[in-house]
Amino acid sequence: MTTTTSTTAAPTEAVATASTAATASTADAPALIRFRPTGLDTAPEVNALLERLGFGPFAPDGLTAFGGRNDNWAGTTTRGRQVFVKTVARAPDGSRPEIDRALAFEATAARLPAGSPLRTPEHLGTDRESAVSAFRLLPGSRSGSEVALDGDFDEALCREAGRAVATLHTLGTADGASGGTSGGEAPDPASAPAIDTGEAPLPPMRWLRAFPWSEVQDRSMAQIAAWKLVQDDTEVVAALHRLRERERTAPHTPAHCDLRFDQFLVHDGQLFLCDWEEFRLADPARDVGAFVGEWLFQATYSVFAPTGEPTSAKDAVAPGFDLSHEEIVERGAAGLRHHIPRIAAFWQGYTECRTPDPELAERAVGFAGWHLYDRLIATAQAHAVLNPVARAAAGIGRTLLLNPAGAVATLRLADPAVPHPAVTPAAVLPTAVAHPAQPHPADAPSGSPR
Repeated sequence: MTTTTSTTAAPTEAVATASTAATASTADAPALIRFRPTGLDTAPEVNALLERLGFGPFAPDGLTAFGGRNDNWAGTTTRGRQVFVKTVARAPDGSRPEIDRALAFEATAARLPAGSPLRTPEHLGTDRESAVSAFRLLPGSRSGSEVALDGDFDEALCREAGRAVATLHTLGTADGASGGTSGGEAPDPASAPAIDTGEAPLPPMRWLRAFPWSEVQDRSMAQIAAWKLVQDDTEVVAALHRLRERERTAPHTPAHCDLRFDQFLVHDGQLFLCDWEEFRLADPARDVGAFVGEWLFQATYSVFAPTGEPTSAKDAVAPGFDLSHEEIVERGAAGLRHHIPRIAAFWQGYTECRTPDPELAERAVGFAGWHLYDRLIATAQAHAVLNPVARAAAGIGRTLLLNPAGAVATLRLADPAVPHPAVTPAAVLPTAVAHPAQPHPADAPSGSPR
């Protein structure tokens, strides 16, 4: 078993993964919402790593966990260190691609100068054999998803997000990179995995035709219906193939490739970006499009929130589906007017730190369209039927995928010096919000799951 240690520049304390589900909290608890962690008796590798790093094991009092697909633990060790530890799944063949990608990021990010716009959790160490990583915990952090739902992910933070993502896209390769450790001893640069150059997995192009039966068994009825919504729409399938072709010929850079609001954390007014298990060389438009898509998803939810614009998580999940066509259009326009300046601020920050290639904005719109379908599929995981709000988001995604060039200026991804058009429902979403994406049975491929 080998343990690698390194640090990233900028932050002095790292942050834990975020959650969007509600639990009880105390006055001095982190703002991030917490869960009961998996028992450490079933994961002895966690305390073993902390012991190897010289921190001592987790103290049982106050041990907690945050949301996410990976087991994780947050708390204080017996030697007083506040740490966050998480595990990642191994591939069926026993390999550890997610850990390797995260370690490649750490080696690459070691080149960041102090004060870089890209702030990321301090990596304390990794046991690659057990696929466990430790980071310094930053109590009081807030998930970007919480910040957005509470209305606090303002234009200033969006500009900082743009600067951070652009800085990521300008990083060099991990070859020859070196970084410090918590004890000041630099690891062997040759031990750092190379940056993954494989194609990003989403959208899974084979699934546009049909599911493998094993995947059908692991999906909820709503997820199967969501995928069928994609598979049965031949125009969307063709648009996704075109987007993939454009991606293959686009300039590639280091990219996050799993960018969502909950990958951002806010602490003391500063923005951090975390969770690097999908880090690879990829089209930078993926990250830009994902950030845009997150705001468009928020705008869609605002249509159905009781007040038209959600101000908290509870408002965002209390839909009002008894709206008339006129009310839906009016609220859709209001949501767009509210959120598009934040997209513009992100783009401003991005272009301050990096000059994008001429077609990046158009590809980003396409990836924003896919992101909305991806959110539809993800939110369907725990349901038997599709959420109408997510269906509306998919309708927006369809519009963007079929005509990405037509939405660049309206989404404020054009040259900041060029006057932008007024935001109206017809400009970006001619019928998508009012008439959510629907399947086209006549065009259904024979291989689609039923």
